[in-house]
Amino acid sequence: MLDVKKIRKDFPILSRKIHGKPLVYLDSSATTQKPRQVISAMDRYYRRHNANVHRGVHTLSGEATEMVERARASVARFIGASSSDEVIFVRNATEGVNLIRYAWGEQNIGSGDSVVVTMMEHHSNFVPWQQLAKQKGAAFKIADVTDDGRLKIFDESGSMQQVDGAVVGTLEDLLDERVKVVGITHVSNVLGTINPLSDIIPLVRKKAPQALVVVDAAQSVPHMPVDIKRIGADFLVFSGHKMLGPTGIGVLWGRRELLDAMPPFLFGGDMISEVGLSDTVWNRLPWKFEAGTPNMAGMVGMEACCQYLRSVGMQLIRQHEQELVSYALTKLQVFEKEGFLTLYGVRDASVRGGVVTFNVAGVHAHDTAQVLDSEGIAVRSGHHCAMPLARRLGVVATVRASFYIYTLQEEIDRLADGLLKVRRVFKV
Repeated sequence: MLDVKKIRKDFPILSRKIHGKPLVYLDSSATTQKPRQVISAMDRYYRRHNANVHRGVHTLSGEATEMVERARASVARFIGASSSDEVIFVRNATEGVNLIRYAWGEQNIGSGDSVVVTMMEHHSNFVPWQQLAKQKGAAFKIADVTDDGRLKIFDESGSMQQVDGAVVGTLEDLLDERVKVVGITHVSNVLGTINPLSDIIPLVRKKAPQALVVVDAAQSVPHMPVDIKRIGADFLVFSGHKMLGPTGIGVLWGRRELLDAMPPFLFGGDMISEVGLSDTVWNRLPWKFEAGTPNMAGMVGMEACCQYLRSVGMQLIRQHEQELVSYALTKLQVFEKEGFLTLYGVRDASVRGGVVTFNVAGVHAHDTAQVLDSEGIAVRSGHHCAMPLARRLGVVATVRASFYIYTLQEEIDRLADGLLKVRRVFKV
């Protein structure tokens, strides 16, 4: 088991008080807090090594370049990549998906093709493909979810329907030889549903052999062991700020042969090999996709957070979150049985990430979150950048409590006590 109280000492912000009460931070799916090891690594970079990379022969530039490329190698090891050349640093997972959309999608998707995503996608892996399909005249198809938040993978009803101009159905029914890309989240940021990629990706290979699979791993890479060789995707994206790292840095991993064949996403400095008056030769991987001065301190922070998570142990982190979710569901189901609260998503913690999502009967999610904040409890309220899923669930907004390595079981007790205050305030 994790020594959570020891881990918490590494996070300065957790000593804060909010409205005079100890902070209970239950918003880690939106962004995680940062340990002193990550903060110190970035501070040390700026104090001792700051210089532009790849462009100078002086000592500081050499040190900065070495630190950046060491960070890339560390990230590659963390996700099981064959080569650090397959690791492209971007601002966040959203930029990673857009890079694929522009550098690969523009060249490979046209009229008569199909694009498939799921109803539980974050907007970052939904809107780029929706807009590309619209621009190119391709069909936009959406794999539906069950009422309890599981992806409809295999043919259950054999029916597809048109909803607001998009085709909605079971994933198996949507796949055919016209499908060129499948965008799928590994773990839902709203419901915590863990999608069984070991079932899904072989199904895509069989039914849609021309399709590339783009995995949004923003909610899985920070929380569980992820091995991209085992997953078998074509592209995978995640963000540093959701895994104890800094904001403004993320990762796109892609199969080398695909990245080699793709044109650059942005043009300018550092992504070039040679520039002439009438033509330019692109740099080799990974720098072909990293135009301009990169976020060097952010990359250093990424290495530090990978080291931190490895030292804790990804399997232990997954077990800890599973125990927290199981405990939280047990506590909140008592309220649900009383008709005071509605829970969303599967009730099996073994197939659910560290998230519980709910609404208090007759109370808007924002009002619930505001009362909880008065007790020092930070939760997220809204549609969580997944409006299609919210509509599918029949809600405008929900409250989401999300956990991580620094979350204590007694903080879930604080959440339950806070909900009792919501009950008192709104007399529900």
